[in-house]
Amino acid sequence: MAIEMSKKREISKFTDKLRSIGQGVLSPKKMQIKIFADGADKQTMLRYYQNPLIAGFTTNPTLMRKAGVADYASFAHDILSVITDRPICFEVFSDDFSEMEKQADTISSWGKNVYVKIPITNTKGESSTALVKRLSAAGVKLNVTAMTLYEQVASVAPILSQGAGGIVSIFAGRVADAGQDPLPTMKKSLEFLQSYPNVELLWASPRELYNLVQAESIGCHIITITDDILKKLPLLGGDLKQVSLDTVQMFYNDAHAAAYTIKTAMPIANKTK
Repeated sequence: MAIEMSKKREISKFTDKLRSIGQGVLSPKKMQIKIFADGADKQTMLRYYQNPLIAGFTTNPTLMRKAGVADYASFAHDILSVITDRPICFEVFSDDFSEMEKQADTISSWGKNVYVKIPITNTKGESSTALVKRLSAAGVKLNVTAMTLYEQVASVAPILSQGAGGIVSIFAGRVADAGQDPLPTMKKSLEFLQSYPNVELLWASPRELYNLVQAESIGCHIITITDDILKKLPLLGGDLKQVSLDTVQMFYNDAHAAAYTIKTAMPIANKTK
């Protein structure tokens, strides 16, 4: 009974904090969480570099391909010639751990602000922890990525802590896409990381702006957000009555801009007279 009441109090406290954030008690400027911009479009990255709210950047091969990047190294050097004072993550793309290690060494040499993204496994499901241990011990700053499980965090955080420290990325959005609540995993991972202060938890693959609110509410260290969601930051803490009115106005404006018409008949009430 006592345990049940304790859980209810914890849920109530968590809900109250979410509500206070959502109502604008905390704005992005007041949040403790670090916001990274996720993407590989050069102009967009440079635009966010001018925004003091953006504390760092993440990329991956999929985003690079989507942005039309043809030369991986040239793109990275181009970006790093401008972004020199905030963390930026570039990912290896080999499936062979030996080649992955060589790529990581090369990527790490591109700049002092570079974090090398290493997937938690290769495509065969083989763990990358041995590679993570070697690289971290050699002083390479890592972002161990593509994680969805607490057990994965627990397997690499001690290794990173013994070396150069780093980031562990849980793809909370993909956990949610699988029909599971990512918050228990994120909270449990944060509790575990209290023993490893040089390892930070990153909330990856957010699906909506509210994920930023959730990540802040549990004390997550970093969240990386794509441009389509970052554009919504000014909406955070908005008045819901005004949000409703703005939505009605949008529908009205679009209907008139499209010149839609409906041929209407006499109202039913008038027909019965």
